[in-house]
Amino acid sequence: MIKGIITDIQRASIHDGPGYRTTVFLKGCPLKCEWCHNPETINPKPEMLLYPEKCIGCNMCDKGCFSGARVVCGKKVTPNELLEELVADIPYYKNGGGVTFSGGEPLMQKEFLGEMIRLCKSQNINTAVETSLMIFDKDILSSVDLIIADLKIWDNDLHKKHTGAYNLQIIENFRKADSLGVSIIARTPIIPEIKQEVDKISEFLQSLKNLVRYELLPYHPLGLPKYEALGLDKPEFTVPSEQYMKELNKYAVIIR
Repeated sequence: MIKGIITDIQRASIHDGPGYRTTVFLKGCPLKCEWCHNPETINPKPEMLLYPEKCIGCNMCDKGCFSGARVVCGKKVTPNELLEELVADIPYYKNGGGVTFSGGEPLMQKEFLGEMIRLCKSQNINTAVETSLMIFDKDILSSVDLIIADLKIWDNDLHKKHTGAYNLQIIENFRKADSLGVSIIARTPIIPEIKQEVDKISEFLQSLKNLVRYELLPYHPLGLPKYEALGLDKPEFTVPSEQYMKELNKYAVIIR
């Protein structure tokens, strides 16, 4: 039986595609972006997040933590189990809303993701995939209604330094995705300390036939507590100023 590993289900999301959406976060990612705000999704296996400040000293750890000091991140579900939760949200999927599969990198769980998209389609649920495009799967990406993908840094070596992988495959996969005829929203998380060359990214993206828009997302530190809970070093980046974002937003594109 197919099973997927998910970390969270976020309802009423307005930032992961059009309309109101239910975003499903799948575990596992081939990148290790230094600024990642979902570090708990990088490791493909279930993990334990520790919040010692919540511990009440009950000595009941073996029976489960009731105070939230020990949180298992990574739940195994079957496609039908997950579909049952998604179908309950159908009344909210008006004005183009639907389900977005995010992560991590959802394409690391191809078999599970493909089956979930098939089941969503059987219920007439609009589907989107948020992906790094480090992985390309023609069958899956051609079957969704929307592809949301990041192009984080233009320079190949800098991309490797800050994400753990070169970007040449990502750029090539953008071209492949564009050939599928599926609408694409491209994004760049803005990190002031890194020379990302947003102008060059924007120029490349505007060459794509199916680009809907190009968005610039300011770095935010909301994921920092999860680094500590995982025993990881916290990233040391700053939130970009309004003026910095204003200067870069001239490269953002809205086509339709």
